[in-house]
Amino acid sequence: MPSSEIAQQFDSIEDTIEAYKNGEFIVVLDDLSRENEGDLIIAAEDVTPEKMAFMIRYTSGLICAPMPPSLTTHLDLPQMVPQSESEDPNRTAYTVSVDTKSPLTTTGISAHDRALTCRTLASVEATRESFRRPGHVFPLRAREGGVRERTGHTEAAVEFC
Repeated sequence: MPSSEIAQQFDSIEDTIEAYKNGEFIVVLDDLSRENEGDLIIAAEDVTPEKMAFMIRYTSGLICAPMPPSLTTHLDLPQMVPQSESEDPNRTAYTVSVDTKSPLTTTGISAHDRALTCRTLASVEATRESFRRPGHVFPLRAREGGVRERTGHTEAAVEFC
């Protein structure tokens, strides 16, 4: 299909930003030369157990939480594998996985627990002590320069915040 026909199948940037601001899921796509996939993205503060259950059921089930580098530093979330040793061709910067430490969580794997972990990761009150390690949510450290430095889903998600 010509690119003009393909573009008509997608929402406008303005509509996408509005949907994100309204707490809706958006899908961020990359191209054939990269991973050729789409990621469901939603603001952490809008993640309910129901929305988390939807993500778990209709995606791979691996829940990642893209974050700016300053937040991963503040929460003392080290890289899972140093970038120099990473075998990931796209250099996704996974940190150590976490679960929130809360009397409301059990094992960390349920949709409820993972939604709470995501909301806690985004909380201005969160500290290193707010989390158990390892866990069931995988924070991702975005690059400082955003999508201008790395054209990844991680950086795109952080730029929506």
